[in-house]
Amino acid sequence: MSLDIALIGLNHCTAPVAIREMITFPGNEDGELSRKFLTEGKAREALIISTCNRSEVLLVAENISDMVEGVIALIGRIHGIQSSSFRDFLYVKTGGDAVQHVFRVSSSLDSMVLGEPQILGQVKEGYRRAGSAMATGPILNRLMHKAFFTAKRVRNETGIGLTAISVAYVAVELARKILGDLRDKSVHLIGAGDMAELAARHLVGCVEKPPVVLNRTLENACVLAERLKGQADTLSALDNYLVEADVVITSTGSCEALIRKDQMAKIMKRRRFRPLFIIDIAIPRDVDPTVNELDGVYLYNIDDLQAVAAENLTQRKQEALRAEKIVAEETNKFIDWTSSLSLTPTVVAIRKRLEEIRTTELARSNGKLADLTPEQRAAVEMITRSIINKIAHYPVSFLKRAKSRTSQSLYLDVAQRLFQLESIQECVEKTDEPEETNHNEV
Repeated sequence: MSLDIALIGLNHCTAPVAIREMITFPGNEDGELSRKFLTEGKAREALIISTCNRSEVLLVAENISDMVEGVIALIGRIHGIQSSSFRDFLYVKTGGDAVQHVFRVSSSLDSMVLGEPQILGQVKEGYRRAGSAMATGPILNRLMHKAFFTAKRVRNETGIGLTAISVAYVAVELARKILGDLRDKSVHLIGAGDMAELAARHLVGCVEKPPVVLNRTLENACVLAERLKGQADTLSALDNYLVEADVVITSTGSCEALIRKDQMAKIMKRRRFRPLFIIDIAIPRDVDPTVNELDGVYLYNIDDLQAVAAENLTQRKQEALRAEKIVAEETNKFIDWTSSLSLTPTVVAIRKRLEEIRTTELARSNGKLADLTPEQRAAVEMITRSIINKIAHYPVSFLKRAKSRTSQSLYLDVAQRLFQLESIQECVEKTDEPEETNHNEV
């Protein structure tokens, strides 16, 4: 009996959002949809991974190639749609390719945002649900724990998730470098447009003080301040607010600089040169670039932030190369383990056959050994056991050296014929008991 691993799914690279919205596996909180692939899809084990950017079904079954179309049709029935509406957007991976894909997904190498940490938690949740419905077994249990181990290695041995790669997150990262802990800091917005709001939301989420929104029109300032749960005022009070602020995000439509160097020099004296982090994302710029020459002022424009984000992305891609090597290493280890599963029944049967020969021959010689002392009988037992272990070593090593499935299947057949292993199915059944699932490791 040979079991194989397969993965069928779609993600942000293969399917537009309109298609991804169709395949979401709703109502799988208890993992019962995973069991459908056992009861209706004829799989031995199953697990569903479903996020906003991917939906995948991971399976263990016999004759995977013969059941792929049936599984795709089942996905359609679960969602009440024809499989033809999404079939072209699917990828089908089997064997080592499926294992590598699971390890890459868990390690955030296949994410829309390279290195983002959320996907691992989503994979663990999918495994927890399938496990609670008793849809997983020894192969998927081991695969998922190895996936989590691989993700941990990638996180600990590379820096793939240490740098920010979006402009908004870069702003937060720079603010922390300049000001330290942001919880007690004050964020001020100059301008009430969409760009200011987008840039501010990440920073506002890091502070405890309500943000301040300043705008030429008080009404517009109040609308944004309400959304951000802050306070509003007009630009007439700008200088006084600059004295209080720690972080300033400015994005107005002004044709002239709102903050000049001579103006800021006076404000910094009033601040006792306490550091001020300014993000000027306005075009034309709201802040005179020479303001950055003043002690205690840290001025960044949108190009500065994008340059840092691009540099960080380059670093992540370099770290991703190291991560891919870890994934490849762990994939090979897992494939070696799965290959050993098909060997185990034959190895057990060979050892059983040799033990039968040993005990039979000792029984035949029982009369000749009648005068042996207990110590001498024990020595005979030890010697004969040692002999059959050495005899078994060579065929077992030969079987384990078979790298491809084709050659392994041929060698197994030869070994079974040489040792006349008619009862091989009994060994298959004895070595096919499911492992106990330890979901506490998840």
